[in-house]
Amino acid sequence: MQITETNANGLKREFKVVIPADKLKDQVDSRLKELGERIKMPGFRPGKVPLQLLKQRYEKSVMGEVLERSVQEGSSQLMTEHNLRPAGQPKVEIVKFEDGQDLEFSVALEVIPEITPVDFKTISLQKTVVEVPESEIEESLQRLAKRQRKAEPAAEGHAAQSGDVAVIDFVGRVDGKEFDGGKAEDFHLELGSGMFIPGFEDQLIGLKKGDSRTVKVTFPAEYGNKELAGKPAEFEVTAKEIRTPVDTPLDDELAKAMGVDDLATLRKRVREQIERDYGLAARSRLKRGLLDLLADKHDFTLPESLVDAEFEAIWRQIEADIKADRLDAEDKGKSEDQLKSEYQDIAKRRVKLGLLLSEVGRANNIQVPNEDLTRAVIAEARRFPGQEKQVIDYYQKSPEALNQLRAPIYEDKVIDFILEMAQVSERRATPDEFRKEGDEAA
Repeated sequence: MQITETNANGLKREFKVVIPADKLKDQVDSRLKELGERIKMPGFRPGKVPLQLLKQRYEKSVMGEVLERSVQEGSSQLMTEHNLRPAGQPKVEIVKFEDGQDLEFSVALEVIPEITPVDFKTISLQKTVVEVPESEIEESLQRLAKRQRKAEPAAEGHAAQSGDVAVIDFVGRVDGKEFDGGKAEDFHLELGSGMFIPGFEDQLIGLKKGDSRTVKVTFPAEYGNKELAGKPAEFEVTAKEIRTPVDTPLDDELAKAMGVDDLATLRKRVREQIERDYGLAARSRLKRGLLDLLADKHDFTLPESLVDAEFEAIWRQIEADIKADRLDAEDKGKSEDQLKSEYQDIAKRRVKLGLLLSEVGRANNIQVPNEDLTRAVIAEARRFPGQEKQVIDYYQKSPEALNQLRAPIYEDKVIDFILEMAQVSERRATPDEFRKEGDEAA
């Protein structure tokens, strides 16, 4: 096998690979003999089929198999001999091949650039520790109690208010005709919950037990049922009962309803959860600050193919957001050229940081243990109650999907590795200060 480098321009490399005809012939003959050992042909015992007859019937298909394997082996050999790390899938093209002639093919690729990480001990960062006051614990407990409160029958003559529960029968009509899903009996509707079409609940304010009312609304243009979207409708509503919410006291009974022994334990759990939430938010900011520093402190040539692929993925999402009118407010009003320029820079930053973190992980043998990946799969499965087995089976059968779960875990482990060496100081902040800083940074 002859391997010749034909072009070296920046990160781009091109090679010519020539595999001698006699080597191809030997591989074809060897493969045909293997087939002859097990192929059954009339008039011949297994293993006794003449090579010439095998060639007549199978040489073309075997040659295709040999060529494919030869290209793969040749590409692999040149990567090894030249110590190349491809940035993406190499482009392989057959340049010349005829029966009895040498096989010549080309390999074009971009390589991973040389990356020299900075001394992470020179990086200084500040981590925020949020001091959670008792008032925030109390507010959280009150919200839990509010969610646990029950609605009891209101006094006779009580007019429904926002927050009350109206027990109603209703029939909906569009163009005078009832429609599927527009009818119910003994439906419990909390007024002000936003459960129904905009405007529906507002028109039930003041309703009393036994009252009937015609509610006129218009289905939103983006309503899920296209036959109803944007159309006016009328609902005949009868109030069978009005129920008012009764506050649930903060006591041991509430705690037991939440699955713990007493209020003290519930209070402790609530504090731990709030502190954990702030801790995750603080880590996210610390990570963002670290990535900003890493991006500023490193400068190396980026593979164009990776940048292009990243930008194309970003731009597909932007085009979808524009079409669905969900573009970020800060991007609305910008020209397409301006958006493309800004997101091209974002693509370059992502590729730079991805390559850098990958190099740090590779150089320091950072791995994702199987147990971490298993936990991630289980967590993903729990997001789909009743379909857990299907989700787990999907990840077991899809290496690509599994890699998508592995990637953020790997990134966090590399980030942790860097943070262990960096100079990280702590500062205390109140929740209000923490939120204000986040708003200012956004």
